Amino acid sequence: MTNQTTTSAKDLSVEEQAALTSGTNPWSIGSVVEKGLPNYTITDGPHGLRKAQNLEGMDVEKAVPATCFPPAAGMSSSWNPELVKETGEAMGEECIQEQVAVILGPGINIKRNPLGGRCFEFWSEDPYLAGHEACGEVEGIQSKGVGTSLKHFAANNQETDRMRVSANMSQRTLREIYLPGFEHIVKTAQPWTIMCSYNKINGVYSSQNKWLLTDLLRGEWGFKGIVMSDWGAVHDRAAALNAGLNLEMPPTDTDNKIVHAVRDGEIKPEQLEKMAQGMIDLVAKTRPAMEKGQAGYRYDVEAHDDVARRAAREAMVLLKNDDDLLPVKPGTKLAVIGEFARTPRYQGAGSSLINPNKLTSFMDALENRGIKADFAPGFTLEDNPQDPALTDEAVAAAKDADTVLLFLGLPAAYESEGFDRTSLSIPAKQVELLKAVAAANKNVAVILSNGSSVSMPWAGDAKSILEAWLLGQAGGAATADVVFGDVSPSGKLAQTIINDLDDDPTMMNWPGEEGHVDYGEGVFVGYRYYDTFHKPVVYPFGYGLSYTTFEVSGAKAEKTGPQSARVTATVKNTGSMAGAEVVQFYVVPPKESVARPVHELKGFKKVYLEPGESAEVSIDLDSRAFAYWSERFEDWKVEEGTYGIEVATSSRDIVDTVFVDLDDDGKVAKLTKWSTFKEWKDDPVGGPIVEKVVAKLNKQFGRNIMPDSSLLVMFVDSCTVGGMAMMLGADVAEELTKNLLAEYAKVSK
Repeated sequence: MTNQTTTSAKDLSVEEQAALTSGTNPWSIGSVVEKGLPNYTITDGPHGLRKAQNLEGMDVEKAVPATCFPPAAGMSSSWNPELVKETGEAMGEECIQEQVAVILGPGINIKRNPLGGRCFEFWSEDPYLAGHEACGEVEGIQSKGVGTSLKHFAANNQETDRMRVSANMSQRTLREIYLPGFEHIVKTAQPWTIMCSYNKINGVYSSQNKWLLTDLLRGEWGFKGIVMSDWGAVHDRAAALNAGLNLEMPPTDTDNKIVHAVRDGEIKPEQLEKMAQGMIDLVAKTRPAMEKGQAGYRYDVEAHDDVARRAAREAMVLLKNDDDLLPVKPGTKLAVIGEFARTPRYQGAGSSLINPNKLTSFMDALENRGIKADFAPGFTLEDNPQDPALTDEAVAAAKDADTVLLFLGLPAAYESEGFDRTSLSIPAKQVELLKAVAAANKNVAVILSNGSSVSMPWAGDAKSILEAWLLGQAGGAATADVVFGDVSPSGKLAQTIINDLDDDPTMMNWPGEEGHVDYGEGVFVGYRYYDTFHKPVVYPFGYGLSYTTFEVSGAKAEKTGPQSARVTATVKNTGSMAGAEVVQFYVVPPKESVARPVHELKGFKKVYLEPGESAEVSIDLDSRAFAYWSERFEDWKVEEGTYGIEVATSSRDIVDTVFVDLDDDGKVAKLTKWSTFKEWKDDPVGGPIVEKVVAKLNKQFGRNIMPDSSLLVMFVDSCTVGGMAMMLGADVAEELTKNLLAEYAKVSK
């Protein structure tokens, strides 16, 4: 075992401190072995351990065996943070065995556009859902003494030009959409590390962004861990250290440059010391788990496969089920069509590629159950023209069956880290196959494998559609569990499904040009746009069917503070099968001074119920649930008014709306000569000052200095206080500005 150490960064030379702030090799942190600081291993995640067999190289294809859990595209549809935590605990145990100190994940970047190449690896179009689900993964892994790396901080929402593109957006858009997931996890679970993104935000690389890494992350949010770079994201190591980046990965052999930068005054010695101390603290946190691994700890492979199977069950979303075609009834003659049934697409590609301990296809699951079914591959996974013989074979199998289970989806080559998709469509030959099969047998259940949403103009040709996303190594067995009714599907969409990219608000600026992408849609991302502007969708955010039925009733809300409330409702299983319903709570803002989405998810609860059983669900909503980010106030703002709280089973299936009257939070914006006259009049501090000063100047000038015409009043109100000479005359305007600022200074000190 490695000797314990009480080493402090103050005990290290500048050379040793510099060594700690860059990796030892592509997969190990910096080390000073003679001071008891080992080069612990860090590896890719985020839905399983991807430890390279050769830690000295970047070969991602050769990884040690590990459990492949469902990627975030599926896990997010579970709406079950407790289950996510279980998968995290299992990943933590595997890290201990493999002596991995930090696993790189979860990745919680927003699915701004469904074409994003890493949508399979990210959680949702909604920051509340993403943060509250992925938080379970952080808590689970770190409960085992292993660190996580929350990524990619921040605004890494596309693969196109990802190494340098500048994501340009307003502060409000950043605060309301792209940061809240990170903020929630930092404040709730304190991830031991955070990984900065490749891209720039408003022209500044994330790795060199002091406002992002220090002022916001550590200052506002209270982050206690270290910040590491994505692999190759550091462009100026000295600037990155000054911004608050503790660890450059992989190493660039530039420690000498850092030593010289300290001696030349480019980096303050105390800043390098602080960054090195963070690395020492990380070693101290992870040391017990690493020593447990060195002592021979072994995890239970079968138990982890069981966790993966349970997770996959809850990841599936039943989108359509006409005539209750699913679950498959006993004695049904089945045809299973589609290469994905035999060759499962169970994970994404790129840095998250897991070498699974075991892998079960749907055909394997049928064999394990002793169920016979005619199988036809239907198509190949390569991007070549359809073979008519494969279609004929599939149609023949369909004609001879009672029910067809047709496995369709996106081949691995269609989506991956490194590039964005160019279309929402599944391959045309699969759609053609569906039409041919449906013409031969009307009882077709489509089972999809894909890492992001796909268009479904073909939905009318299927009686049932089961969105199975990417389900990990146990996906075949889990799919059989759902298809044959061992469990009822309980997943809900974490991503809206649309048919036409022209309906997506980001497409006007996707994926950007000439090194930048403008987030012109602002806060209107995903359902926030579709629902606010009444755009057609195929299936809405939060949607998902079950084999049983539920009733949600008795919604009520009570005010618990000036800007907080509690909402409760009762959910009952009114069907004949055990199942789970997700009760969702959306806040509807009053008509206020800024444009806001018609509603936003601010709470949810998944409830498991036996037939006839009911349960009460209660959610506390704090002031942030009702607030928007005010660029004028430079803070979160809750305005006085009547807020609606929708109790729902999707963003478009609203069961009831209850209301609560909230108080203004009393925050006031600082008034200046560049504030408008109306802002002065409407301000609780500025308003009385305006009345006092105008009355004074009316006497001073012997007339009413303000216009009587309503039209002119409108013009005056829109002028800045320092720019009213045109409307009032230079002498009056000068006196007005001087007196307003003087009176305001007296009361605002």
